[in-house]
Amino acid sequence: MSLFVHKYGGTSMGSVERIQNVAKRVAKWHAAGHQVVVVPSAMAGETNRLLGLAKEISDLPDGRELDMLAATGEQASSALLALALQKQGIEARSYAGWQVAVHTDSAYTKARITNIDSARVQADLDAGRVVVVTGFQGVDDEGHITTLGRGGSDTSAVAIAAALKATECLIYTDVDGVYTTDPRVVPEARRLKVLSFEEMLEMASLGSKVLQIRSVEFAGKYHVPVRVLSSLTDPAGSLEQEMTSGTLITFEEDKNMESAVVSGIAFSRDEAKLTLLGVPDTPGVAYSILGPVAAANIDVDMIVQNQSVRGTTDFSFTVNRNDFKRTSDLLQKQIAPAVGAQEVVADEKVCKVSIVGIGMRSHVGVASLMFRTLSEEGINIQMISTSEIKTSVILNDKYMELAVRALHKAFGLDGETPAFPAQ
Repeated sequence: MSLFVHKYGGTSMGSVERIQNVAKRVAKWHAAGHQVVVVPSAMAGETNRLLGLAKEISDLPDGRELDMLAATGEQASSALLALALQKQGIEARSYAGWQVAVHTDSAYTKARITNIDSARVQADLDAGRVVVVTGFQGVDDEGHITTLGRGGSDTSAVAIAAALKATECLIYTDVDGVYTTDPRVVPEARRLKVLSFEEMLEMASLGSKVLQIRSVEFAGKYHVPVRVLSSLTDPAGSLEQEMTSGTLITFEEDKNMESAVVSGIAFSRDEAKLTLLGVPDTPGVAYSILGPVAAANIDVDMIVQNQSVRGTTDFSFTVNRNDFKRTSDLLQKQIAPAVGAQEVVADEKVCKVSIVGIGMRSHVGVASLMFRTLSEEGINIQMISTSEIKTSVILNDKYMELAVRALHKAFGLDGETPAFPAQ
C-alpha cells in the first residue's frame, strides 16, 4: 500500500460532472489499496469572481480580508468532492488548510508555508478514509487564514506530499504532461516521459505554465517525485497505465536523461528591455541603477553591462512587460539623471527564448549550435544569459515563433530519441 497525493486544478473541478469524475478516479486508486489525499483548486473562474467582487467594493482591499474571501473557493470545492466520494461509497473527510494545519507566515495573498502538522490527516488515512485538503491556503501564527498566491494549490499539494512522505504527488491538469515546447507553436512537440527537477525549475521560471515555480522548488528541496498528467482521460481507465503516464519530475538523474542534451525550448512573451547609454563606468554604478529598481519591488531578469569605452558603458536589463512603464519612468525621471546617463532606450517588443537540458553540462558546442541556428534564420540576438543547464537569448518578439520552431528542429526534439547532432 502506497500513499499518493492528488492535485486537481480548477478546470478539473469546473462542474459537478467533472467533480464526480474526479471522485471516480480517486475511488479507483482507493479501491486498489492506496492511501489518497486530494488537494483541489477552486472551481474554474471562482477565485477571479470572488476577487472581482472585492474590487467592486474597494480599490485597495485589505489583504487579510482578501484571503478570507478567496479561501472560500477551495473550501467549497473540497466539500463538494468529499460529498461525491461519499456517494461512491468511500468514507471521506474534507479539511480547510487551517484545520490540518498548514502553517504559513503572515504575508497575506502571497504567504509561504513554514510547516505542516500532518497528524490529523495521517490518522484519517490510517482509518481507511480519503482525505481532501483545500489547496492554496493555510493559517498564520495568530490564527488568520492566509493564501499562497495564484497557483498556490500546486505548492500546497507538494508540501502535503512532503509532510506525509508520499510516494508521488500527482498533478492532474488539462494537459497530459510536459512537452519539449508549446504544441501550439510547434505541432511536432513531444511529451517528455521524465524531467529532472533542475530542468523543470528552469522551464517553469522561463515561461512554461504547466507547474507553478514555487511547487517545483518545494519538490526539489524535499525530494518529492511529481507526476504531471491529464484529468480529462476516462476515470475508469487502467490504473497501471495511469501510474506511468504523463511526465515524471524526479531527482534521480541517469545516463538516459543526460543523453538528451536539450530537453526543451521555453519562451516568454512577457519581456521588456531597458538600456542606459553612456553611463559613467565607476564603482557602484550597477547598484545605483538596480538599487532603486529593487526598492520599487520590480524584478530584474537578464543583465548586460558593456565594456567601458572612454570611461562610459552601456547597461541593459530586462523586466516583466507588466513593469515596463513603471521601470521606464523610474529610469527617465530618477535613475538616469542621478548616475549621469546620456540616454534611456526602452523596448517592450522583445521576447526570451531558452534551451534547457541537464545534458548541456557534459556537451560542448550547444550554445554555438543555438547561435548558428538563429543566425541562419536571420534572427539577431540582443542579450545572452547562461547557466549550467540553460542558455537564454533576448530577441525581437516578431521572431519568437520562428526561433522556437528552428531550435526545436535543430536539437532534434521532434525525434523519438533527441540527441546532440554530431560535430
